[in-house]
Amino acid sequence: MSILIGDELKKALDSGLVKVEPLDPSQIGPGSVDLTLGNDFRIFKKQVGLYEVRDDSHFEDVTELVTVKDGDYMMITPGEMILGITKEKVSLAPSIAGLLEGRSRFARFGLAVHVTAGFMQPGISNREVLEIVNLGHTPLAIYPGTKICQMVFVRCEGEATYQGRFKAQDTP
Repeated sequence: MSILIGDELKKALDSGLVKVEPLDPSQIGPGSVDLTLGNDFRIFKKQVGLYEVRDDSHFEDVTELVTVKDGDYMMITPGEMILGITKEKVSLAPSIAGLLEGRSRFARFGLAVHVTAGFMQPGISNREVLEIVNLGHTPLAIYPGTKICQMVFVRCEGEATYQGRFKAQDTP
């Protein structure tokens, strides 16, 4: 595997090996593409009791969908986790995978954008769900449209296309 940087990243975007829609040129960095926060979130229901995590468990059972208007914000209290989603749809060729990373400018506030799901499978074509956690000591307000994370693209040895449960996700 090799990371696409500089001209190789631009070639992958120009040729369609990597598609990010919509994409503003200001989102393209030397070794990654910034992704912006969408308007839809899933917040965890305040419930008492045990929820069993098994292969047939569904996160929709313990969360509710909330939409935030442009200009408004979603507040995250210390220790809280919510699910968000990128505005951009990312499509990768079967020979390209992605690594979703936070941005250090926001990590300095205690904001983490993924808990464990930082690997984007080859051949995906969807919006990326963010597992957003406030690890700090102060409530944080996050705004739709903020360049909240970045994706690094890697060339794979061989080809494959993701066909899993979240193949066509469009909401968190």
